[in-house]
Amino acid sequence: MEEKVIQIGAEAKIILTNNFIIKDRVKKSYRIPELDEKIRGRRTKSEAKLLLKASEIINCPKPFLQPLIKNSSKLKMPYIRGKRLSDNLDNFSLKKQKEICKILGEDIAKLHASDIIHGDLTTSNMILNQNPKSPKLKIYFVDFGLGLISSKIEDKAVDLHLLKQALEAKHFKNWKILFEEVLKGYKKYKESEKVLEQFKKVEKRGRYKGSY
Repeated sequence: MEEKVIQIGAEAKIILTNNFIIKDRVKKSYRIPELDEKIRGRRTKSEAKLLLKASEIINCPKPFLQPLIKNSSKLKMPYIRGKRLSDNLDNFSLKKQKEICKILGEDIAKLHASDIIHGDLTTSNMILNQNPKSPKLKIYFVDFGLGLISSKIEDKAVDLHLLKQALEAKHFKNWKILFEEVLKGYKKYKESEKVLEQFKKVEKRGRYKGSY
């Protein structure tokens, strides 16, 4: 079985083996080994449960059940073929970019309606999958490592705030137009008005902090 490390982050190492991905949470030397094992196992189990729930709602990798073994720090899931949206969104026509961002908004609305908070909504955590024989695009959300289950309006507003910041930083040319499309899609969520009202408050807090 050939294994290839395709990404190493602060929290985890991503390994490609055949048509599967293994996400292996990195050991932290500054923690007591027994505590470190429990923390990594708990976070892996939490992410697996989030992915299982999210995969019934939107496009995202559905993990295998092995990670639910006590204190396992490895999460196994299918390999999603495609390209990171962060590297490809700007290559499309503005019309296509707007279409993609509206889909993102609709998918985030579905997650929030089920009280799933992604926790790291950036285009780097979205995979663009396109069948050459079909003009239809599929967008997969990945990396729910910072996610949680929450019904709090604040958590949902922060999720949107993170995506806005990501669009502004990575796709600055059209970010305002694109975020408006995200919001159009998001408004399918019945609680969207409450979330967007809180979103405005989150934005103000961010500007206030940045004034120092």
